[in-house]
Amino acid sequence: MSLHEVNQNVHKHRKPTRVGRGLGSGLGKTAGKGHKGQRARAGWKASPVFQGGGMPLVRRVPKRGFTNSFALRVAAVNVGDLESSFEAGETVTPAALIERGLVKVRHDILKVLGDGDLSKKLIVSAHRFSATAREKIEKAGGTVTVVPGRAPVAKKKKAAAGA
Repeated sequence: MSLHEVNQNVHKHRKPTRVGRGLGSGLGKTAGKGHKGQRARAGWKASPVFQGGGMPLVRRVPKRGFTNSFALRVAAVNVGDLESSFEAGETVTPAALIERGLVKVRHDILKVLGDGDLSKKLIVSAHRFSATAREKIEKAGGTVTVVPGRAPVAKKKKAAAGA
């Protein structure tokens, strides 16, 4: 085989099929659209939820709930996980937790929860702590540092009825 024969019979740019150009082409007469009907007409486009004129499933199923797009995404880590992943005296930060694989989800706030036991003295930094987590960390001789982050939006208080 020579260099000029390498791409011989390789058709990189196939010509588009020309439909409706005579019976001999294989796609003549009705141009592959069958006989009559809505789909045979020019400019026919179907909506992804179109179900032949019947009430689509999307409209039949009841809609429930609400997703708050402004809600903070909270990642949770338990005290028991800190016990198994960190040595005594180490500093636990959100970056260290991501590095060790304890937090894998994208989040706005990191919260330390109190599930499990802690016997090591750790310096823990996070956005939020549960009461039991704070208690267990301090009982083991560690310190708790609250990292500033996005604060929850305060709800507006209703005006007093008598005012």
